[in-house]
Amino acid sequence: MSETAEHTLIDEMGIRRALTRIAHEILEKNKGVENCTMIGIRTRGIYLAKRVAERILEIEGIPIPVGEIDITSYRDDRVKVKSVENVQEGGKLQIQDRKIILFDDVLYTGRTVRAAMDALIDLGRPQMIQLAVLVDRGHRELPIRPDYVGKNVPTSKSESIVVKLTEIDDKDEVMIRWLRGKQE
Repeated sequence: MSETAEHTLIDEMGIRRALTRIAHEILEKNKGVENCTMIGIRTRGIYLAKRVAERILEIEGIPIPVGEIDITSYRDDRVKVKSVENVQEGGKLQIQDRKIILFDDVLYTGRTVRAAMDALIDLGRPQMIQLAVLVDRGHRELPIRPDYVGKNVPTSKSESIVVKLTEIDDKDEVMIRWLRGKQE
């Protein structure tokens, strides 16, 4: 029998520090947040986007629009197209000619990010799209590179990264999980 083993890579304080660093890097790279909108990929990306927007508000005193995108229809055989929703005020967010900072929890093959970019471009033409991820684990299948990374974690394909956030999982942590023991 084989059993699953796991190890904590990032604890609550580490996630907080990583998101604060990403907030500072966004401010530096964009020379502030004028014309910026943060969009989180459902499910955990939206919570990361909200947290970074809160940090930027604390640092600069400037609110930044935050939206959520559901990319379900851009995967596999589904055809219904969802919009980008403004999570602060409800309704649709404008993305035309805006700097979009796209958030996801884990970057792996790049296919989720590609689906999100396709969804965004169907809604308008952003000035640019930047990518922020909490964990970059490698193994890209598409030429996609994050602009902001909380932590680089080289993994094997047999390992998985599990992100837990208090908004969904009642706990903040990033775990690495792998099979251990003999197969019978």
